[in-house]
Amino acid sequence: MNATELVEVVLPGGVEPEGLELRRGPLPVAGAGQVVVEMEATGVSFAEQQMRRGRYYDQPPFPFVPGYDLVGTVLAAGPGVAPSLVGKRVAALTKTGGWANQVLLDAADVVEVPGGVGAAEAETAVVNGITAWQMLHRKARVRAGQTVLVHGANGGVGSLLVQLALAAGARVIGTASARHHEALRRLGVRTVDYRTEDVPRRVGELAPGGVDAVFDHVGGRSVIDSWGLLAPGGTLVSYGTAATRDDTGSKQWPVLKILGRVWLWNGLPNGVTRTSSTSGRAAPSARTASGPGCAPTSARCSPRSNAARSPRTSPLNCPWPALPTPCGSPSPAQSAARSSSPPDRHRPPTGPHARRPDPTRGNR
Repeated sequence: MNATELVEVVLPGGVEPEGLELRRGPLPVAGAGQVVVEMEATGVSFAEQQMRRGRYYDQPPFPFVPGYDLVGTVLAAGPGVAPSLVGKRVAALTKTGGWANQVLLDAADVVEVPGGVGAAEAETAVVNGITAWQMLHRKARVRAGQTVLVHGANGGVGSLLVQLALAAGARVIGTASARHHEALRRLGVRTVDYRTEDVPRRVGELAPGGVDAVFDHVGGRSVIDSWGLLAPGGTLVSYGTAATRDDTGSKQWPVLKILGRVWLWNGLPNGVTRTSSTSGRAAPSARTASGPGCAPTSARCSPRSNAARSPRTSPLNCPWPALPTPCGSPSPAQSAARSSSPPDRHRPPTGPHARRPDPTRGNR
């Protein structure tokens, strides 16, 4: 498409979808170290829905252009960027700005999409896929033979969590409404209808000894229930506050309440721990560290055996997580141990975490 002007979708304020506006302007020009990407696919996620309501934790002030991630073709490369990048299909995490026909990005913040993968297909695996991988492998460190509970197993992040967990050899229990059960069962998921069943009781029946990890996007009371479902040494990852979606008042308060519980649980005896920011080994206390504002809020409990946990392959060693972090400034909700090395903009989402005490272990 030979565009003659920039077209952006703008959120002017807290409006219904019909209140979104189009803004037109001159086409972007790539400066040093930058690329211009023609957007082929972008997403509408829970984050954008909350931004539209003015309820996203660290969203920019209105008006702004939403768009958490995108996939598109590089149209132009500025000085210092390899000319061979022009014409390549790339993906990027933007947090905002993706809802435009052309987007100006730092070349360091894009990653090439593998050949044979379509734009729409690739887009579904950018923020959702990186979030799911980060939580499963870098936070919960799920291993073959373990049992995990995925709330919202049919959702964008949840469906990828399910597939990644199954690929890792884990047993998966998933909550979803009944209309999604057949598809989930075909994958091998033990389903629970959160609308009609007592979720804690049903999960307790399916996993009498508790589960090794819970991935909770609901927030509110669900976080407490999820903590109670963990086996000794299990990991709770709370990465959303869907339960407070329609609440009014402070948009920070639901997140801060979850963070407070994380700190409380991390302060329990018997070695509530955090992941070392450099080695992936457990350290004796929880801490607050910088993390992207949209990333998963998570909590961990002390592991059964730190020695039994082998270092997992970091997603930063894979093509997708070379993407920039989508969330910009740190937020308390995303406090977490961060994995090592690359610049912050290349880190996938992370979040605070705590581990459930294991009574078989002595005090640390």
